[in-house]
Amino acid sequence: MRPGMTRREVLRLAALLGVVPVASQLGACGSSDARLPDYQFDGEPGPETLFSHGVASGDPLVDAVVLWSRLSPTAEEPLDVFWEVALDADFGSRVGAGWTATDAGSDYTVKIDAADLAAGTTYYYRFRALGRTSPVGTTRTAPDGPVDRLRFGLVSCSNYPEGYFHAYRRLADRTDLDAIIHLGDYIYEYGAQGPVRPTDPPHEILSLEDYRRRYALYRADPDLQAAHLAFPWVTVWDDHETANNSYEDGSDNHNPATEGSWVERKARAQQAYSEWMPIRFAPGGPLFRSLAFGDLVDLIMLDTRIWGRDFQAVDYAALDVIRDPNRTMLGFDQEEWLFDRLRSSTAQWKVIGQQVIFGWWKLGGAPNSEGGGTIANPDQWDGYQPCRQRVWDTIRDGGVENVVVLTGDVHSSWAMDLPDDPNDPANYDPDTGRGSLGVEIVAPGVTSGFPAVGFEGVILAQNPHVKYGDTIHRGYVILDITPERAKASWYHFDDVRQPETVERVAATFATASGTNHLVEEPDAV
Repeated sequence: MRPGMTRREVLRLAALLGVVPVASQLGACGSSDARLPDYQFDGEPGPETLFSHGVASGDPLVDAVVLWSRLSPTAEEPLDVFWEVALDADFGSRVGAGWTATDAGSDYTVKIDAADLAAGTTYYYRFRALGRTSPVGTTRTAPDGPVDRLRFGLVSCSNYPEGYFHAYRRLADRTDLDAIIHLGDYIYEYGAQGPVRPTDPPHEILSLEDYRRRYALYRADPDLQAAHLAFPWVTVWDDHETANNSYEDGSDNHNPATEGSWVERKARAQQAYSEWMPIRFAPGGPLFRSLAFGDLVDLIMLDTRIWGRDFQAVDYAALDVIRDPNRTMLGFDQEEWLFDRLRSSTAQWKVIGQQVIFGWWKLGGAPNSEGGGTIANPDQWDGYQPCRQRVWDTIRDGGVENVVVLTGDVHSSWAMDLPDDPNDPANYDPDTGRGSLGVEIVAPGVTSGFPAVGFEGVILAQNPHVKYGDTIHRGYVILDITPERAKASWYHFDDVRQPETVERVAATFATASGTNHLVEEPDAV
């Protein structure tokens, strides 16, 4: 940065470099309103559709939250953008305001980190540019100190052509959530059209422009916009944000001979994700991170996909690969980071948000610590058994209690205890939960369907630690946490391919503090 640069030049340089500006550097968050700048514009107004992709917020801390929007100008030129944060929807009690800049280099997305905020507080925010004003978003900082209750919405796997985003709309209609946690497959890279809605671009996405257009399609959906507008989000990617069944060095759905370098494709996908999601993330850097919600929850978000995941097992019976201790789902650096988070956490509940099923999920024989039985899906932690065992050993040896794993990926609903040997009576009692090291909550797809409806019967019959399964319905989960228990309700829709559909509570399970065991309950959250 050269001496004497103007404010506009500094902001444009920051946007070009992909820097997330800090609010306290751009305007005084937490200052009295009289000290804050006001928005002024005396030119020709921009298009009425300037903020057609809405606003969003995410990664709430006790004193900060990421704010996001995207502009759609008619001319491709750099734009100055004004942002405001207030305690009221009319912006009569502003606590932060300032300027940033955007241009085509960041796909006209705007992302700032609004700092110096108060803990556990609801805020309103908006953006202004070219004489136009964005929708007003609502966000909330994380609480600090003692916390009596937290409530999260859990979603995953939203394939736009497969149906309507009813789950996002129902979450947006609630007033009781602290955040929405998206567990991956926010977009899909496929080019297949329908059966409900056409996708854009109409081919598999490969270029940076392709990925940007796919995010723009999703973020034009009014139900998804409403959910972003209502609450802060905490997100991780799964495979379809890059390509199906991706890992560090490739993907089942990427052919270098016809689709070019995987490294370059992965970098393009990460850039678009960084631009379009309200997240503290720089392309090429780690996605895994931890967010504290007072003394009640440490939310530990993992990247089980492309940070350090080794190649896929080539066959369900490739036991030499599945049991290889040198393979890892996370990368050994992320493993150590996770172990440190688990050992050092003083929160009542350790909640791990990640992508693929963590617990045993086997067929054709009882699962056990010697690897008996046939695994149902080597893409899951079953295909990386020594890596999972290292996590289990850390939990057991460290005396870590109240671990709740949150999972997406499989387009279906599941609830399970997490013993490391579910078919050994000396290790695990399915009636009492003795021997379980935690519990797992698997969220259904928002629209994505399961390829083998009725498969839950096979899993439930051979896996005594699995307490609930449904492969038919799409929907979402509400997770309600108090010091005494963590409780989850699965909400399902009759048919997401219809513009209007019936919603019902499908199941509710809870684990009492210190038990690591799921028990069905009659009352939903």
